[in-house]
Amino acid sequence: MPRSVTRSFLCMHDGNERLAVPPRKARKRAAGSSSSNPSEPKQIKINDASATKPDLRQSTKGGVLLTFGQGDVGQLGLGEDVMEKLRPAVIPGYHDIVAIAAGGMHNVCLRETGEILTFGCNDEGALGRDTSADGSETKPDTVDLPGKVIQVTAGDSHSAALLEDGRVYAWGSFRDSHGTMGLTSKGNERIPIEMLPNIKVLKIASGADHLVLLSEEGQIYTCGCAEQGQLGRVSPRAADRNTRRGMDPLLSPALVQFNIKRKLKFSEIWAGTYCTFAKEQYTRDIYVFGLNNYYQIGLKNPVTQFRPQVAKTFSGRTWRHISSGQHHTIALDDSGQVFVMGRKEYGRLGLGPQCTDAIELTIVPSLSSCVDVAAGSAQSFAVTNSGELYAWGMGSSGQLGTGEEEDVEEPVLVKGKQLEGKKIVRVAGGGQHTIALAMTS
Repeated sequence: MPRSVTRSFLCMHDGNERLAVPPRKARKRAAGSSSSNPSEPKQIKINDASATKPDLRQSTKGGVLLTFGQGDVGQLGLGEDVMEKLRPAVIPGYHDIVAIAAGGMHNVCLRETGEILTFGCNDEGALGRDTSADGSETKPDTVDLPGKVIQVTAGDSHSAALLEDGRVYAWGSFRDSHGTMGLTSKGNERIPIEMLPNIKVLKIASGADHLVLLSEEGQIYTCGCAEQGQLGRVSPRAADRNTRRGMDPLLSPALVQFNIKRKLKFSEIWAGTYCTFAKEQYTRDIYVFGLNNYYQIGLKNPVTQFRPQVAKTFSGRTWRHISSGQHHTIALDDSGQVFVMGRKEYGRLGLGPQCTDAIELTIVPSLSSCVDVAAGSAQSFAVTNSGELYAWGMGSSGQLGTGEEEDVEEPVLVKGKQLEGKKIVRVAGGGQHTIALAMTS
């Protein structure tokens, strides 16, 4: 049995876990090789101005793609014969990538032209294109969209793109504990379909199985799975698909309501695997909702939060980016410092072997002057302003890029021949793979 299979099986028996979500079936994945439980499954920023702008984390000029980790369903983008890379490998033929997004077993990349590329598992339509030709899902190819794209996101089985005119298109499927939900009431969508027509959107974010949209008016809309509270607008009783109203209220993007007297206007959104974060424009408070069983959204009570609440652990700093995996969160402030909170197992906090679970944001002392952070399912990454990539956490599938398949308890510099002469600027963590964007010198 491969080590990754063993690890996933063990994680299913950890305590205090959520209800299992049935795994997707990938044609090239060995049976049982990804966890079916939110404990450790395979998987797995807009400024204050009210104008349609590109993802602020995207680069100012195009770069090259590097991937590493498990590639059994083409998520490395290196062809059908490449099953694994323990160190970063360049995907040949592309030098114009400006933004990246990693899903559970697929990726979405944005080019300077506003076109997008997808590659990886397409079982439920997450690539948004025809992959009937043998091996076509294992190499990047374009998705047909009716305009220039300025931001891309990827979830476990879905993808989304924001066009420069404020329209949002998505494709693939959401999942819940019963299995596939579909993307809309019609079912899976294998080609892009417009979401939230007649609302101009400034920013999008994808969790494992939910989509978050920030409108031009500073309001938040959500759709997808609600079982862990990640939609922020559905009661626990209504979060299950088997209610009288069915799945339509979950799959149709709807407004998140905030139970306070004054009107809130949001300027930033982030989506974790089973949670959502939103920054209020004027107070800069961070509102959170979703799974909190390991304090990963920063609330003191470790229960699922179905309605928005302010997480006070974020107070007093300006946050450039927040990324959240299954049971941990990593955050980057405007001074380049990196903070983590949540579950400690497998080293995902980067605080050393003697650390405990972090119930509030805790600085990672070995890192400074960072420009990007990312969380995979149980792994973490940070990019420094000098272009170095650091990784820590679960490494059982080579997803840390260290050359080994071992867990790492503290940030370690990722090295490799194909990193020579390149400066890493962005990183995105998937389920058992990682994708990075680099500039050549």
